[in-house]
Amino acid sequence: MKQARIAELKNNLSRYVARVRAGETITVLDRNKPVARLVPIAKADRKAAMDARLIELERKGWLRRGTGGLPKFMRKRPIRLKGSVLKDLLDERESGW
Repeated sequence: MKQARIAELKNNLSRYVARVRAGETITVLDRNKPVARLVPIAKADRKAAMDARLIELERKGWLRRGTGGLPKFMRKRPIRLKGSVLKDLLDERESGW
């Protein structure tokens, strides 16, 4: 459980609200004594919480989400392991894939 002093909460309110939206509980401290608790109204499912975080990162310019699926070269051939991962990796490198 995260704790935050009133001044810290005031200065970073958007960040703390995003954490609460993602499911965290935050205890508000006044002179190092707990006075309140911020809790999510309804527990958001993982996908909604992740989408909210991704939207925030996009807004800040730290992230750009892709628009499509995997590139064709990644869909061509599934990886099939025959035994040792190292041996399979070396075999794959020798075959040119």
